[in-house]
Amino acid sequence: MDYNTLKITTEDGYIIVTLNCPEEMNALSKDMREDLEDCFYRFENDVSVRVVILTGGDYVFSAGMDINEMAALPDGEIDDYFASVTKLLQRVYTFKKPVIAAVSGVALGGGFNLATVCDIIVASETAIFGHPELKFGLNPLFDPLRRIVGMAKAKEIAMLGEPMGAQEALRIGLVNKVAPPERFLEEAKIIAEELAKRSAKAIEAVKRISDIVPRLDKNTALEHEFEICALLFSRAERKEHMKTFLNGLKKRKEK
Repeated sequence: MDYNTLKITTEDGYIIVTLNCPEEMNALSKDMREDLEDCFYRFENDVSVRVVILTGGDYVFSAGMDINEMAALPDGEIDDYFASVTKLLQRVYTFKKPVIAAVSGVALGGGFNLATVCDIIVASETAIFGHPELKFGLNPLFDPLRRIVGMAKAKEIAMLGEPMGAQEALRIGLVNKVAPPERFLEEAKIIAEELAKRSAKAIEAVKRISDIVPRLDKNTALEHEFEICALLFSRAERKEHMKTFLNGLKKRKEK
């Protein structure tokens, strides 16, 4: 399928969605938001796609919202504008399959938000993250960031709005892996290939558990996780996965 602002690359078991407006530094314009929302909607139930890599290419992930679009926004359209931004982020955040953000260059403001609603972040050594919104009198998106780095660090990042390099982002747990510029997308592909081999239902369950369990007390959390485990264990697919695993162990012992 063709999008004006995105490039879709199909691999074995996963796709790469590339934000493709480099001359605008991949600003999240209305067209790009609509393209992204439609893209994630289409691939939600495509069984051939087990994982999505979301990237902006080698030089910039996304500089954030389209400032020209925001500056020209009539007062009567403000609510609709932010509703559309919310709708996009919800689409990515609640996507049933793993989403890997492969970030090179700047991921600022809305671009930072887009990365934080993904499941895994692989960063190039050139990556720069930041929330400059407070400098413009706006509040940055806080909750996804808090869930990743914790309350205290999220407050610091949101309130100060200072840019952060890839190594610092790795140190505080914001990103999962840092790689050289020529390797960051390859590292994301390696993770995608491994995830694509896993049970799709089990991966979906992990995503659901990671969202629900932090809000439960200890006993309810354990009960919920084992209820999900029992449901997965009752599926016929489980027997094939266990058989494959045991055969692999047997072969390693025989060597």
